[in-house]
Formats: sequence, structure tokens, C-alpha cells
Amino acid sequence: MRPRSMTGFGRGEMTSGDRTWIVEVRTVNHRYLDQRITMPRMFGSLEDRVRKIIASNHARGRVDVTLQPVGNAGTGPLLSLNTDLARQYHSCLMKLKSELNIASQIGLGDMLTFGDMIDREEQNPDFDREWKVLCGALDIAINECCLMREQEGKALKEELLDRLEDFSGCLDRLAARLPEIVKARQKELWERFDNLLAGLDIDPVRLTQEAAIMADKADVTEELVRLRSHISQFTAFLDSTEPVGRRLDFLLQEFLREVNTIASKVSGAETAHLTVELKNEIEKMREQVQNIE
Repeated sequence: MRPRSMTGFGRGEMTSGDRTWIVEVRTVNHRYLDQRITMPRMFGSLEDRVRKIIASNHARGRVDVTLQPVGNAGTGPLLSLNTDLARQYHSCLMKLKSELNIASQIGLGDMLTFGDMIDREEQNPDFDREWKVLCGALDIAINECCLMREQEGKALKEELLDRLEDFSGCLDRLAARLPEIVKARQKELWERFDNLLAGLDIDPVRLTQEAAIMADKADVTEELVRLRSHISQFTAFLDSTEPVGRRLDFLLQEFLREVNTIASKVSGAETAHLTVELKNEIEKMREQVQNIE
């Protein structure tokens, strides 16, 4: 089931009687959960229920939900004619026509200028009935969207595991080169000492100690151990049943911090090439992790 992508789309449709609800759910990556609900104003009291369902299925990401009712379910305005009032208006107009000796005829258009002859009564929808239909369509849309997210999440997991394997391989090559790198570092230090201290009377024991200390600063064993621990954690997170996108993103920051430390401690063309390759793999993984819930 996990990890899930934050990108998906789902559409649901449910009909009951004369009412049909059509629901579309679109999701994209976002740092936090950002819900945007679009539905007719008259059904605004149902929005909180929709938000709760969305929140129960999405840990983060931008979620755009469009809910559209189709058909008549007795929720439109109810019009009625006040016939008695219309008769009185007509009688007054006829009297006015006679007294003023107006030649034109009185038509329906003249009568319609008096708007109060037609009463308009707004009908409130049956929200419980509407919710049953709406909720059914929403469930279909969310399930379809989640299925798409899970399928893409599976592909992301496979891609990340491949990248992680490449990263581990590069790390192994660096670890294999460490003894030779440290030895070369010691040799380089001795050569510098010989050049700088030529003709000076220096205690060889103290000189050896200083050289050992400086060479030890080039030892990156601890960084390699921490990186391998991070790799194990990363793999475990990918098998987790909980949202892990933020954890993976944080872990990649730790990857980069350790690699930068290695690059600063160990000099050399080959080492520089390997650390650049490690950073490149981290960046590729980061791009994929940005879309994981």
C-alpha cells in the first residue's frame, strides 16, 4: 500500500431518484494538506463533512475536490401565482384605461410589471438525503484516486530502491579506497614536513604524532557508518505502512551532510569524483521523494 504518490485523479458518480452527484478529486504534491472544495453555495453546510473524509485519506498534498449536483431534487425555487391579486391589478388597469380614455389594449406584458403577483419560495434541500448520494460519489472518486496514487507510489519505490543501490555501490567503492587514501595522505604530509622542516632539529616522535593526528582527520569511517545506517533506515521507511515522505526528505538531508563532510575531509581527484557521484544520486532521490506522501 505504501508509499503513495501525492499525484492522482479520481471521478465518482452516484444517482438516487432525480438527483445525481458527480465528484472529481485531483491531487498534487504539497508540503502540507491543502484542501480546496468547490460545490454549490446552497450545499455549503456539507463542506465540513467532505473535508473530514478527505483528511482521513490524505496526510498531505494539495487536494482539489469538485462536487456538482445534476438533476432536480426539489431544491429549486417554488413559484405560485396570486390570482386574486392579479384580478385586482387587472380591474384597476381597466378602470384607469376607461377614465383616461386610453385606446391601447391591456396585455399580459402590462400585468407582468407587477412582480408581486408571482410568489417565489426558496426550498431547502434535504441535506441528509443529499449527503448519502454525495458521499457515495465522493467515496468512489477517492478510492479511484488512491488506487492511482498507490500505483505511482509503487513505481516511485522501485525507482528509489534502484537509486539507493547505486548510491550504496558508490559508497562501497569509496570505502574500498579509504586505506589507500589515508596512506597517501600520510605520505603527502611527511613530504611536506620534510620540505618545511629541512635543517631544523625536531623530535621525530612528536613529528610522527602530529602526522598521525593530521592523517586521522582524513579518516571518514564514522561518516561511512552513519551513511550505511541511513541507507537501512531509508529502506525500512519505504516498507512502512505510514506516510513517510517527510522522513525520507529529512533523511536525504542527512545523506548530503555526511557526503559533504567526507568531501571536506578527503581530498583527491578520485575522491572528488565519487562524492560528486554520491551527491548526484542524492539529488535524483530527492526529486522522487518530493512526490511521496
